Amino acid sequence: MQVFDRLYIGGEWVAPAGPGHIDVVSASTEEVMGRVPEGTVEDVERAVRAARAAFEPWSTLPVAARVDVLKRLQEGLMARQDDLARTITGEVGMPLGLAKAIQVGTPIAVTGSYVKLLQEHAFEEQVGNSLVVREPVGVVACITPWNYPLHQIVAKVAPALAAGCTVVLKPSEVAPLNAFMLAEVLHAAGLPAGVFNLVSGTGLGVGEALVSHPQVDMVSFTGSTRAGRRVSELAAATVKRVALELGGKSASILLDDVNLKNAVKRSVGNCFLNSGQTCTAHTRLLVPRALHEEAARLAAETAATFTVGDPFKNEAKLGPVISHVQRARVRQYIELGLREGARLVAGGPDQPEGLPKGYYVKPTVFADVAPEMVIAQEEIFGPVLAILPYADEDDAVRIANGTIYGLAGGVWSEDVERAKRVARRLRTGQVDINGGRFNPLAPFGGYRQSGNGRELGRYGLEEFQELKAIQL
Repeated sequence: MQVFDRLYIGGEWVAPAGPGHIDVVSASTEEVMGRVPEGTVEDVERAVRAARAAFEPWSTLPVAARVDVLKRLQEGLMARQDDLARTITGEVGMPLGLAKAIQVGTPIAVTGSYVKLLQEHAFEEQVGNSLVVREPVGVVACITPWNYPLHQIVAKVAPALAAGCTVVLKPSEVAPLNAFMLAEVLHAAGLPAGVFNLVSGTGLGVGEALVSHPQVDMVSFTGSTRAGRRVSELAAATVKRVALELGGKSASILLDDVNLKNAVKRSVGNCFLNSGQTCTAHTRLLVPRALHEEAARLAAETAATFTVGDPFKNEAKLGPVISHVQRARVRQYIELGLREGARLVAGGPDQPEGLPKGYYVKPTVFADVAPEMVIAQEEIFGPVLAILPYADEDDAVRIANGTIYGLAGGVWSEDVERAKRVARRLRTGQVDINGGRFNPLAPFGGYRQSGNGRELGRYGLEEFQELKAIQL
């Protein structure tokens, strides 16, 4: 069991102000696998003071010094990638091989990208008689979720540090152990005291205290749309900058000239990645009405190949969802889909056979889903795919854009130019054409109630900078 009984504040591991602690429960065994402190408002105050004191010396360091820290961070993550992968598999439930490649491999790559970007970044430019300067925004509160815990932390912390900001991190209380391991890596990397601070705790306790703190200049939050609304409300009192990466209900549109078997298989895989606990998951499959029955059959066949089981063993393609709360939520949506009249073609709400322990959910596919059904409108965050038939291209775009979200989507066609034309009509922050790969240098974020601001690449770096014009 991994036990962390101290917080990381001001370059030191310090005792928390209160006696509380948070148990971390393994998603696959339902047993306690670790423990972290339950931070308090007093801990937040100490962390923000440390970050504020460290800001001026850190922000005025030469860029080369910040580059060196990021290089050592990347090296430290690489040295501990096996331990990190095992920890995240326990916390989240993603199969171990995938966890090492995605949950740890992606943060390593993102850190490396900022090593390169920081050396190339233009911190100032001449515009007429003005010198336009990019400066760090200040003290940043980073509040991160549990589904890709280390990646979401690094996607904020690496560019914030690169920009010259100081950070107070509140990781998800459901999957916080990897954040403490990251703090150990940063400490070993020689990060100056106070530049990075870690306070674990709940959203109501630590999170709200951070968001409303007058000495916090910016909040970078990833989580549910409901929680994002609350962050915006609290931050408005001090008019601080807020970057939000929230929920999604992304559509994968299969056009009528598509290679149906390949497109359905890949779309199902996208939906089920990390047991459906991915904000960009293509959870709606939009198919021409004439292809609906064949698509449903192929999706059911593909779902059957997603064996559910112990994420530490090589044979499982699908691990558990994160918690008993999430399992109950996903099952309720599956039962609601049945009540709404959608046709179940794979899976269902029952516990998978042979798995009495663990927060497992059967990979589930619904056909004959209408756009107005709740399972086609709300983010489920589990391995549940809804197949919706459409009449023509305009109808497909209308359905795809017909939710409150706008985070991601996909278009499948043998004609790439046609697919790109449809992609431009989708009100989403990113669109994959024929399964285009994730690009850590491209901007990541959403439209509408999927949030605001962008992460990753130079776009993520610029989120943590202010613009100043010096007239000459």
